[in-house]
Amino acid sequence: MTRRLLTGGTLLAGLLMIFPAQARADTLREAIAAAYATNPTLAEARARQDALEEQPEQARAQGRPTLSANVDAGYDDLGRGNAGSADLRAGLPIWTGGRVQSSVRAASADVAAGEQGLRDREAAVLETVVMAYADLLFSQEAVEVARIGIERLDRQVDEAKSRFDLGEATRTDVAQLEAQRSSVIANLADAEAALAAARAAYLAIVGREPRQLVADVPAPALLPGTLAEAKASAERANPRLLERLRIADASFARIARARAERSPEVGLVGAYGQGLYESGGRLRRYDNAASLGVAIRLPIYSGGLYASQVREAEAIFRADGHAADAEARETMRTVETAWAGLTAATRRENASKEGLAAAQLALDGVRAEYEFGLRSTIDILLAEQSYRSAQLALAKARSDVLIAQAALLRATGRLDRGAYQG
Repeated sequence: MTRRLLTGGTLLAGLLMIFPAQARADTLREAIAAAYATNPTLAEARARQDALEEQPEQARAQGRPTLSANVDAGYDDLGRGNAGSADLRAGLPIWTGGRVQSSVRAASADVAAGEQGLRDREAAVLETVVMAYADLLFSQEAVEVARIGIERLDRQVDEAKSRFDLGEATRTDVAQLEAQRSSVIANLADAEAALAAARAAYLAIVGREPRQLVADVPAPALLPGTLAEAKASAERANPRLLERLRIADASFARIARARAERSPEVGLVGAYGQGLYESGGRLRRYDNAASLGVAIRLPIYSGGLYASQVREAEAIFRADGHAADAEARETMRTVETAWAGLTAATRRENASKEGLAAAQLALDGVRAEYEFGLRSTIDILLAEQSYRSAQLALAKARSDVLIAQAALLRATGRLDRGAYQG
């Protein structure tokens, strides 16, 4: 059966027979969608971004009219007895010296930086999903390879015992097969432990129990075709780089905000009030009072505070500029590393496919020659072991390709929920 599954166009199908064919399978696209919708880390990041997006509105409110009502009551021991008052107070900023405009610019830049930070958090989570998917896929295939190996060795042990009874094999042949079977059983125990850990990691990041995984994952359409394209995309869209640039924009706006503290402020202020007092058991009114005027605030001397705040803002801007430059270099390093990793993983996958095909042919040949007495039991064992190793090498290479693709997509700013949509 295994030979039939591993010939022609179905060379890799034997690695996928982990669950019955009719079982519902999970695709990488579905795993990403589930994590995107339910992952608490992403939900937290989105909620914090929602809070951050309120900052520009709060900054704009500093330049808008205000209206407040004030009521007080108490006992007047100067002859009025019980007394109280109520008034309305209004204010309208006319000139703020640039305080409002610079605050709005800084807050808007903070929001833009937060958006890029959210994109990076999403990409980090989705990369973890791909890693969990790839790890679980390899673990499932490793378990299946070990199980099939044990079944095959069981048949070979039974066959060797029958040949021993007929005098066509030695006790050594039987012992060699039994020793190999024990080794594969130990491998199965390790593979099952790794599978349990991989399932737990998948559940933690995706939010649901895994089923059979689809191993045939098409290459993402957004994957860059060349290293130059990858670098250009990273310069335009890498979220960590863009976040640092937006943080620098916010720092620049805060320089203007600090300088604005030395400018005068002008505004309209007005009030209307009514007082009441108790006399003879009845409430009586004071005369109504109303006022309207202009309020001017002109900073004259601050003891060096405002100048120090400006220098502080300028230093922070310089620091954020250097941080952006450093992030640009780190982005290029990450892109080149991811590109090299994907290139190596792809080559390993292609070599592993050829290795598996060769191991299959070698195993078939050794079996045929064994039937004619041209090969020994140890030759069969070595061929079987080589074949299982080739299966695992291909499974590992395919998982490595998935992980390397996700790393390159993240470095280029292209890893989002739509990256694996077609």
